[in-house]
Amino acid sequence: MATQRLTSQDIDRQREICAQLAELNAARATPPLAFVDTYGCQQNEADSERLRGYLREMGYGFTDSEAEADVIVINTCAVRGHAEDRVLGNVGALVHTKAEKPSQIICLCGCMMGEPGMVEKVRASYRHVDLCFDPHALWKFPELLQRVVTRRGRVFDTAGGDGSIAEGIPLARQSALKGWVSVMYGCDNFCSYCIVPYVRGRERSRLPEDILREVEELVAGGCKDITLLGQNVNSYGKDLGEGVDFPWLLERVCAVPGDFLVRFMTSHPKDASIRLFDVMAREPKIAHHLHLPFQCGNDRVLAAMNRRYTAAHYLELVRQLRERIPDIVLTSDVIVGFPGETTAEFEDTLRLIEAVRFDALFTFIYSPREGTPAAKLPDVLTPQEKQANFQRLVDAQNAISHEIHAGYVGKTFRCLIDGAGTDPRNDLTARTNAGRLVHLSGPEGLIGTFQDVEITGSTTWALFGRLKEGEA
Repeated sequence: MATQRLTSQDIDRQREICAQLAELNAARATPPLAFVDTYGCQQNEADSERLRGYLREMGYGFTDSEAEADVIVINTCAVRGHAEDRVLGNVGALVHTKAEKPSQIICLCGCMMGEPGMVEKVRASYRHVDLCFDPHALWKFPELLQRVVTRRGRVFDTAGGDGSIAEGIPLARQSALKGWVSVMYGCDNFCSYCIVPYVRGRERSRLPEDILREVEELVAGGCKDITLLGQNVNSYGKDLGEGVDFPWLLERVCAVPGDFLVRFMTSHPKDASIRLFDVMAREPKIAHHLHLPFQCGNDRVLAAMNRRYTAAHYLELVRQLRERIPDIVLTSDVIVGFPGETTAEFEDTLRLIEAVRFDALFTFIYSPREGTPAAKLPDVLTPQEKQANFQRLVDAQNAISHEIHAGYVGKTFRCLIDGAGTDPRNDLTARTNAGRLVHLSGPEGLIGTFQDVEITGSTTWALFGRLKEGEA
């Protein structure tokens, strides 16, 4: 199926609506304010930059105060039940801000609004919410908001579908130093526990020229750290024709002139290729970091998850990668307590992390998602047993991370000074090439520059350093 691409006229129409709303807002006694609250993954962060871009063109300023905001946009995550519970709790509390300011407009968008059951829950039980739209409708946010502003009725645009590609949406980026660039949207993998393919649609790739234009604009604006985003970046280009794939795209991004780093996420192990590793090893602009979720170390559970690789295959990928990039930083995702997983099977996960020795893990207890195959599977462990296994995993990984970080002490790394610290003893923060957080002290004017930093100390989660002589 060919990817649907919206025309420039479609986006021009939305920007015309932005101008109309800006004219209305300019006539107000005080400039209106918007608050965009984001939950979930980096793709949601990138989507929120587009929402802010539209809002800025509509004449809104920005605030972090829900009470001050004239428009609140909550960009939601549906990956785990805990995230949904947090969103609903916060949305429920907004009934008080709206009571104080009846003209306040409350919008819910993102992945939760791609779940039909959740949409009906909001429609019935959260009647102070004015606008709901799913990820596929983000491109027409101005049109939807205009309907709320001019008619004062509730608006729902949650029809779903396979999704489209929209270029030309204005962006209001959160950082001048770091930029998100979506290279594709959607997912075709249908892991049995995951709601994402149902709420974000099928895989669809942006055209290379549009991606490269965005990267060039970021670099021209002083961006030093660019992350390419997709639910599975290794599927990039499958809908674009022969010869276009993710390693090919990486080479072209790296050919953009300038001093910057390239990162990407997320990679699926079934699609991670030796060619990808070769490009990572060859191109100096690509960060020596790979986030490669393995989810579980037991082959039966991996098959039940529909992951389509084995633990042995994953370990061979790691061997091939480290052969090419010995200093690679590896991070991953792990699910504990998938339905039917026994403690003996969980211990295969422990064995895998001891074999790989990840720099860090993002660990989760399985959360059933309504509408996914895994939600119907029977279970064998109690919540208490799952929690005990989860703690064993966390303890094992923390010990590994602590030991790896201790090995940084005494070494020097080229780091991007990326912000101000909160501790007066370490008033700057930095990131190594591979994304490790470093706390250090130095002049504020160094923010936005690459500097050589000697590592002087470490914890499980961070490093401490000092500028090399002559760098300050």
